[in-house]
Amino acid sequence: MNFYLIDDDKNVRNILKIIITEQQLGSVCGGAGNAQDALEDISALTPDIIIVDLLMPDTDGITLVGQMRPLLPDAAFIMLSQVTSKDMVASAYEAGVEFFIQKPINSIEVESVIRKIQENLSMRRTMNRIQNIFLEDTVPKQPAKASPAAAPASSSSSVLANILQRLGIIGVLGSKDIITVAEYMTANHVHLDDTTLHELCSRFCDSPKSMEQRIRRAAAAGLVNLAHLGIEDYSNEIFTEYSNTLYNFEQVRKEMDFIRGRSDKHGNVKIKNFLNALTAYSQR
Repeated sequence: MNFYLIDDDKNVRNILKIIITEQQLGSVCGGAGNAQDALEDISALTPDIIIVDLLMPDTDGITLVGQMRPLLPDAAFIMLSQVTSKDMVASAYEAGVEFFIQKPINSIEVESVIRKIQENLSMRRTMNRIQNIFLEDTVPKQPAKASPAAAPASSSSSVLANILQRLGIIGVLGSKDIITVAEYMTANHVHLDDTTLHELCSRFCDSPKSMEQRIRRAAAAGLVNLAHLGIEDYSNEIFTEYSNTLYNFEQVRKEMDFIRGRSDKHGNVKIKNFLNALTAYSQR
């Protein structure tokens, strides 16, 4: 991955470049000591990861990240700072910063943070590629002379499959179980407030506990994928659609914080709400 370094202290930029090069973390494609030079460079260089100082003479790092993010929506931002103000840190995260590196610079911390960022960035890009493939596969190909009246109505199965594709879990073990249960709930007007998932699973297999576990794991995988989408683009259509319907928004935010390294706790899935919401989608 390519790095761009922004700090008014040239020595800091040199130290970061040495760490990145010697630890084989990637290549430094450029650097700047002020915001104006940085903004002129990044559009042409399109770095993957940008490390920016919080306090600079002309423009503070938070403002600069806010200006850069629309230009490089796929890039990741790391901030250098001696400031520990909670309000300042919160503002930086809202602007798009994913991790902080404290000054004075420690090579072990730099390497650890960069490797986490690279892992998150690679996962997000992989998820985007998978998502695009699924969306391409689900775009209907219309016949040359088909009329609107001739188009068959979507079954609940296809609606459910499309939602799971958008969440990136259609190929996950447990996705078929989710569709089976949700279809049954739709056809029989079942609501999980009136029964349990275990009881529903017992209708379809001799090992309902295993089926229930597969469903819970698949739904949890969807939460992780949704959190990655939210980190990359808070206005992503799939994120905004499902983060407060299939999932609880606060739990999605909790998972986002875990991915960013801001928390050691994952978000949770309320499986009853998840399945009830799925059946509501299939009945639209």
